[in-house]
Amino acid sequence: MTAGKAFSFSLPETTNLRTPRLDINDTEAMRAELATYFNSTFERYESLFETLKSEEGFYQKSIPLRHPLIFYYGHTATFFVNKLLLAGLLTQRINPLFESMFAIGVDEMSWDDLNEAHYDWPTVAEVKAYRQQVKNSVNHLIQQAPLTLPINWENPWWAVVMCIEHENIHLETSSVLIRQQQLHWVQYQPEWKACDISGPAPENKLLPVDAGNVKLGKNFDDAFYGWDNEYGQHQAEVGEFQAAKYLVSNQEFLTFVEAGGYQQQQYWLEEGLQWREFTQAEHPTFWIKSDQGWQLRLMTEIVPMRWDWPVEVNYHEAKAFCLWKAEITGENVRLPTEDEWYRLAQTANVQELNQAPAPANIHLDHFASSCPVNQFAQGDFYDVTGNVWQWTETLIYPFDGSQVHRLYDDFTTPTYDGKHNLIKGGSWISCGNETRLSSRYAFRRHFFQHAGFRYVVSDSPVKNLDSNYETDKMLSEYAEFHFGESYFDVPNFQQAIAQLAIDKMGDKPARRALDLGCAVGRASFELARHFDQVTGIDFSARLINLGVQLKRDGVIRYAVADEGDLLLYREQRLANFGLQDTAHKVDFMQGDACNLKATYSNYDLVLAANLLDRLYDPILFLKQIHQRINVGGLLVLTSPYTWQEEHTDKANWLGGFKKDGESFSTLDGIKSVLENQFKLIDGPFSQAFVIRETRRKFQHTLSEVTIWERLDDEN
Repeated sequence: MTAGKAFSFSLPETTNLRTPRLDINDTEAMRAELATYFNSTFERYESLFETLKSEEGFYQKSIPLRHPLIFYYGHTATFFVNKLLLAGLLTQRINPLFESMFAIGVDEMSWDDLNEAHYDWPTVAEVKAYRQQVKNSVNHLIQQAPLTLPINWENPWWAVVMCIEHENIHLETSSVLIRQQQLHWVQYQPEWKACDISGPAPENKLLPVDAGNVKLGKNFDDAFYGWDNEYGQHQAEVGEFQAAKYLVSNQEFLTFVEAGGYQQQQYWLEEGLQWREFTQAEHPTFWIKSDQGWQLRLMTEIVPMRWDWPVEVNYHEAKAFCLWKAEITGENVRLPTEDEWYRLAQTANVQELNQAPAPANIHLDHFASSCPVNQFAQGDFYDVTGNVWQWTETLIYPFDGSQVHRLYDDFTTPTYDGKHNLIKGGSWISCGNETRLSSRYAFRRHFFQHAGFRYVVSDSPVKNLDSNYETDKMLSEYAEFHFGESYFDVPNFQQAIAQLAIDKMGDKPARRALDLGCAVGRASFELARHFDQVTGIDFSARLINLGVQLKRDGVIRYAVADEGDLLLYREQRLANFGLQDTAHKVDFMQGDACNLKATYSNYDLVLAANLLDRLYDPILFLKQIHQRINVGGLLVLTSPYTWQEEHTDKANWLGGFKKDGESFSTLDGIKSVLENQFKLIDGPFSQAFVIRETRRKFQHTLSEVTIWERLDDEN
């Protein structure tokens, strides 16, 4: 194909269909479009498995880290049933056994946590017949089920498109497993013809990419389907950098192999070293060293090495190459970030793939394999999209305002673990959503996809954002208590108490405030609206780390219990509460309220919310607290007085017992300790709070509030 050729926008029948627009207002046209897209995708997936020569190829694992191919043959069909049931579009199962057996275990296992569990797999004929049943059911659904337009995130028909795009993903991942299967179990098929073009590899060189702004993230009313990680907003200023004109070719990577790059530890990060030692890798996995010289394994055949095709490696190998090249060139060579890839795409004027055939080796429009790295020009660069995926330095993370889709809440969230790097650009077999510029796919760093890389030279540091969803029960419950919804018309406790304290300050000085037992920090942030500086102290470093993260990143993400093992995913941002502009005034520290350092003094306000009955010596705490507060300053105490010996020895309880034969309340105890140093200026009164445990279980508690003014020592 000649670069720059004008392409028609009408897709020929031989071209694989693009993911459809979902904002069509014609119901029958939408049904027809989805039916065509579904059947085309379903049948293409069937044809992929015809490259297996015999049934042995379905049952012998391609690699120990994954299920045998029979699982993936059945999995996409069961996904249709399971998700369409969840969406309410199907009312009954087709084969409950299959819909359980083929549902779980898709993702790659770590190379160091192998699972040798035995499965009693059905025959290929049984799975093929089951797939036909599913195909018939989905076609009937598309023709007959009630359809309201447009199809958007909340529409149950979103599940139909989700299932089709899910099959596109597995078309690609299954093709990699077939490529890794033993050759005598695969066979050539005309529909899966590899490229036969090859020649000398071009010499790679660096080209400049100017600085610029990138804006990423889809709106929830976008006309095209997207996975949940694509939604939200992200904006970044990308500094100038240089990028390789071509993807790294097999020829260029050979220089690293021949230089002993696989044997020299200094080029490998710790995780990469562990992978290399485990696999004993000495060269890319699809290279074969033979008596005839280097050869290359394609999906269904072995061919002489295509030196001008892109090398296909995992992240560890790509990273090691960059570190080696940095050493020999003295330049800061590394993989691009996601933002830099988008800036490169802008520079190359890469457009969405509406053309047919695509001006790139993508969407199976050209070959069932890679092709030369100088075949498809995009601006001054080649293969910004297509040919092979490109590893980046970016750990996948959620954009601001992203949400987790209820129908597939474990699609993206397991990848927010700091172990999955984004790949960009798509490969020769990437179809549908995978080819959209907005797509975001990430894999474990040891994993093999049809993926290679392009290197950049940049002085800008790589910054990865914390993307984990906190799942620790205690931390998640505290996060929800501080920043989650209000329940049963009970206002947020931390916000209410902080505002009460601010109101009681009146025109008193508001220089410094101390939030003792701050937990994850909501009250500390609220106090910063009024005070010049706020210190939040908690005994638990695990709790205050969430406050630290909020101050640093402006966001925390956590999962709360829904029902049984089911979770709901939350994202909370300081900006949602109007707290982003004053967060810089808050500092979080770990400390013991009963044994504070002398530096924690001269405060105009001390807030101790729901702290007293969790202290090991609350009497000592109250005896010393006046040393922290300026004369005229306030001490705000709240507590439900739920004394428990697991927290406080009974001898140290402030009240809640008989004294001299009479009932002695906690308030009596507080007054007896504070009366020489403080004056009670308000209270006692109750402030309610609700703690959510699950969707249907809550704790409703009344905390007693007293507000004290620090007296002059002479009084």
